[in-house]
Amino acid sequence: MEKKEYHVVGVMSGTSLDGIDLVEAKFVLDETWRFEIICAETVGYPDVWHEELKGLVLRSLDELKKIDEDYTVFLAEVIKTFIIKNNIKNIDAVCSHGHTALHRPENKLTYQIGNQPILAKLINETVVCDFRVEDVELGGQGAPLVPIGDQLLFSEYDFCLNLGGFANISTQIKNERIAYDICPVNIVLNKYARNLGLNYDDGGQIAASGAYLIHLGNQLNKLDFYEEQPPKSLGLEWVNKNIFPLIESSHASDKDVLRTFSDHIAKQISRVIKPKAKVLVTGGGAYNDYIISRIKSNIQTEIIIPNHDLVEFKEALIFAFLGILKLRNEVNCLQSVTGASKNHSSGRIYS
Repeated sequence: MEKKEYHVVGVMSGTSLDGIDLVEAKFVLDETWRFEIICAETVGYPDVWHEELKGLVLRSLDELKKIDEDYTVFLAEVIKTFIIKNNIKNIDAVCSHGHTALHRPENKLTYQIGNQPILAKLINETVVCDFRVEDVELGGQGAPLVPIGDQLLFSEYDFCLNLGGFANISTQIKNERIAYDICPVNIVLNKYARNLGLNYDDGGQIAASGAYLIHLGNQLNKLDFYEEQPPKSLGLEWVNKNIFPLIESSHASDKDVLRTFSDHIAKQISRVIKPKAKVLVTGGGAYNDYIISRIKSNIQTEIIIPNHDLVEFKEALIFAFLGILKLRNEVNCLQSVTGASKNHSSGRIYS
């Protein structure tokens, strides 16, 4: 008889470097999939790892391989501590995204560190990981991967919008799931908040007090990426090449940058949401009251911000779910989303 219940741990580290998200969850398949988050936690990065991860795009492939080994050992300790601390037993798998070091799908290259086979041995659990590589090999963007979870777990919403390091969105058009990255969010905002001695702009209060810079705003909104049709995805390399030079050449104050870029985010999101749609918003940016208010002022739509665990840990939850689909050898990566040559069951399983 095919297994219908799964007890797993999901692990996610995002590009905004907020930390490692871990979630213990149960999934049950009846007519549809149901889930329960049992416990969840974000483990912040020590300064040494924060600095190391921030500079990954500047590293050579050989350097990345050494960092990968060290990061896998570090990640194993984080996962083991989470399991012991929460007395988690009898799990089917730990399903881990790792941390993106390189993402250049146009060159058939994506590299997530922390996905070495030794991870399974170090934590003494079955591990499902490295979800992006196969999709890129099949001609896809390798991102976003969360939309299969949106489709199977959150089908009651017209749009699922995640505001993390980047904004990404997924929706159903006819019988196909469509999803893509919209624009950078916290990967930019947090940089300029840190210039002011803060980890982030709490609630968007600093942005709200700044001035909107029309010239900079126009330059940002005219970037070619925003006119491209999906599938499309973004990485830190694109931000370094296209966003930061524009901002730095404006010689604007950090406060005005936060205001202008927040308005830019809201404008780009508003362009892709249909009026009167029901929109589930998750990720750390869901707490940015200024951006949410700007979206609402741009377009009449119903924005739903769920409970704390779902806001903070939806991506880790869905990577847990992707691991289950891989264990079942079921599709967890959609051709319509990534542009790959076919739907497939992506990831590697280590015992």
